[in-house]
Amino acid sequence: MTLPDAAATPAGADRTFQVDLRGLVDLLSHHLYSSPRVYLRELLQNAVDALTARRGLEPGAPADVFGIRLYADGSVVRVEDDGVGLTEADVHTFLATIGRSSKRADRIAEQRGDFIGQFGIGLLSCFLVADEIHVLSRSARTPDARAVEWRGRGDGSYTVRTLPASARPRPGTTVTLTPRADTGEWTRPAQVHALARHFGSLLRHPVTFDDGTGGAGGAGGPGGAAGTGGPGASVNPEPAPWARTYPTPGARSRALAAYGEGVFGFKPLDTIELDLPAVGLKGIACVLPEAVPAGRRHGHRVHVKGMLLSERAEEILPEWAFFVRCVVDAESLRPTASREALYEDDTLAAVRDALAERLRAWIARAAASDPDLLARFLQAHHLAVKSLAVHDDEILRMLLPWLPFETTDGHTTLDEFARTHRTVLVTSSVEEFRQVAAIASAAGLGVVNGGYTYDRELVHRLPEIRSEVSVADLDPATLTAHLDPVDRETELAATAYLARARDALAVFDCDVALRTFQPASAPALLVDSREARHERTRSQLAREQEGGLWGDILGALRQEAPRAQLILNQLNPLVRTAVAIDEPELARTSAEALYGQAALLSRRPLRPAESSLINRSFLDLLAHALRKDS
Repeated sequence: MTLPDAAATPAGADRTFQVDLRGLVDLLSHHLYSSPRVYLRELLQNAVDALTARRGLEPGAPADVFGIRLYADGSVVRVEDDGVGLTEADVHTFLATIGRSSKRADRIAEQRGDFIGQFGIGLLSCFLVADEIHVLSRSARTPDARAVEWRGRGDGSYTVRTLPASARPRPGTTVTLTPRADTGEWTRPAQVHALARHFGSLLRHPVTFDDGTGGAGGAGGPGGAAGTGGPGASVNPEPAPWARTYPTPGARSRALAAYGEGVFGFKPLDTIELDLPAVGLKGIACVLPEAVPAGRRHGHRVHVKGMLLSERAEEILPEWAFFVRCVVDAESLRPTASREALYEDDTLAAVRDALAERLRAWIARAAASDPDLLARFLQAHHLAVKSLAVHDDEILRMLLPWLPFETTDGHTTLDEFARTHRTVLVTSSVEEFRQVAAIASAAGLGVVNGGYTYDRELVHRLPEIRSEVSVADLDPATLTAHLDPVDRETELAATAYLARARDALAVFDCDVALRTFQPASAPALLVDSREARHERTRSQLAREQEGGLWGDILGALRQEAPRAQLILNQLNPLVRTAVAIDEPELARTSAEALYGQAALLSRRPLRPAESSLINRSFLDLLAHALRKDS
């Protein structure tokens, strides 16, 4: 952007911005538009808006009278419409002034919402693929209007000529581009046809394509590439699938599913029809047949008045709805300046809430009338439903009994689990569940793994659905209370071994006790919690840095953390042999080995010192066995 020469302008006088068109086009290509291919969308969009204005001028004309014709033969790209056209004054006002939209001053349509484009910069996108834009137009507002020709060049210059009406016998506009040699990727005939179908397959005005060869046109899938065609090859031969009539509801359902499969490339588990008359939105939501990672949001295909706006519009649905992908066409949603995303406003927020309600209603219908569909849906998307149930009381009441959880009775629903366990215990982590699952099951305790996303919070809400059930967090003391003590004589006989074991494991802040519990095949149980380990680590750091700034801070935060407990099972033959060992070093090594095995069974990440202990104890026991055999 440059300013006029200061010497030629009186001091204090108003000055006018001068625009470097090349710099502006470069800015558009790198920061506004995602790809040069949008030039064709902008041309189609201007043509559709011109037809909309023409329709307002002649409301009684048949629907198929006015249309759009595309031509591309490798040397030129041309878009012609039967729209309202431009007068010479319109050309000077709108084509030669950057940023001004002809829609803003349109006397026919009082509401800007009638048009797709709103920003008046679309024609500039043509400079992404061409150095010159040629426009030939004739206005439909005046019967004897002359034709007007405008040529705009990439250096910022333009020319305007008025021509006889015979230069364009009918009202409308023709835009012709002569592509640059480096833009063949976007302007060759096959690509122009593919882009036209991609952006305009749902347009309500007839759009045809001609590649100049005179051959028959090819048919492409929804939004996909198609073969080039001769004169009159249709770009949008059929209306949107939800706008068609079908002989039966089943035929409609199959057609919508087939359309969704053509767009997204997967066979939907089910297809949900979307219809919001208040904003003129119609479309479908395709339920993904397989699970997706938590929080991963798929883009949705959003059309505005038939024109494809975006294939990655995440904002149309709430975050929890990552189990569907949508194709929608709306009348009242506002595009951003690039027309590649949706403008975040109250209308979009209301649409998002309304579509979320449609998805909830579909889940409710499946739960009430199609248990097989519900089971297949939950098998793939239980995590999405859990995230919804956390914040939605209706879904909670409806689906919590159906959702699968990992429990001491295996993977089962809470409804089945609550039939056998009136008191439900829930762990705070996966590793805690792994530690106690076998022992708790043998003791008759009902424990649910609360370590997965949303599970602990949902289990605690079970009494809202089943009032006869109580839920509590699993406390290590609850479990150890169900382990039977050994008799006094056995306890005394094991005193020396237990003392050596406590000494060996003191470095891990671990106590050692002897109990009896099922299953007898389990030699030891390591009872510990992540919070306790963190607190012990913090206390150790405070001791190491005592007297320093960090030591004082950590010391102030320190709480008395419970020690870990290695509980040896007297019913296990290996433990009975170990507690009878008299040799001090061998007793110490066996205690370390039992601790290492219990830590491995807990499936929690091992600390370096624990990994070292496991290796050392194994080698020491192996060496002892070899010495004994020799």
